Amino acid sequence: MRTVRHWKPRYVVDRLRELRYTRRHPDAPWLTPQATQLLTTMLRPADHGVEFGSGRSTLWLADRVRHLTSVEHDEEWYSAVAYRLKDRGVHNVDYLFAPLDVPADRGAESEYARTIARFADGSLDFVLVDGTYRDACARLALGKLRPGGLLIIDNVDRYLPSDSRSPAARGPAQGPAGPVWSEVAEALAGWRRIWTSNGVWDTAIFLKP
Repeated sequence: MRTVRHWKPRYVVDRLRELRYTRRHPDAPWLTPQATQLLTTMLRPADHGVEFGSGRSTLWLADRVRHLTSVEHDEEWYSAVAYRLKDRGVHNVDYLFAPLDVPADRGAESEYARTIARFADGSLDFVLVDGTYRDACARLALGKLRPGGLLIIDNVDRYLPSDSRSPAARGPAQGPAGPVWSEVAEALAGWRRIWTSNGVWDTAIFLKP
């Protein structure tokens, strides 16, 4: 929950910069600008990936990779994005609706998170975690990525500790946000990490060894 401590001069500047970027780049995904720029060079036309949480990123990714499986839990939002995909004539996206069906602490049992079970271990080039059940989705994605594959976690400042100045950031003393995130953090300890921030939220890209 936001408090007045977030509205320091630096945060106001960061927030205004983020709003200006969003207006100037209406088709860009809701990731940090630095992460978006990095992904334009890191993603390849032959890539296959999974996206948890749909939106502008769905069409953006579809323009850059061979095939995308995208999972959405909100039925109204799902219908809106499905319409955009159809209107744009996008045919390389397997777009799935999976409603919230278990409590947050049992996310690994959800139809939503278990979508990734249909993929063989080491078969995916990237996974974007930007929806619900994020801890379970991140943990289940680890084994599905190929060596060199990308695990992209948006709003990562809320879940993994860092020195970020983003207002929701967890400091090193706080540790990961729960036992599943602790497992994820331990697994990612040996992965190359690119941590980006716009001062409002953070997006991290982890490269599997």
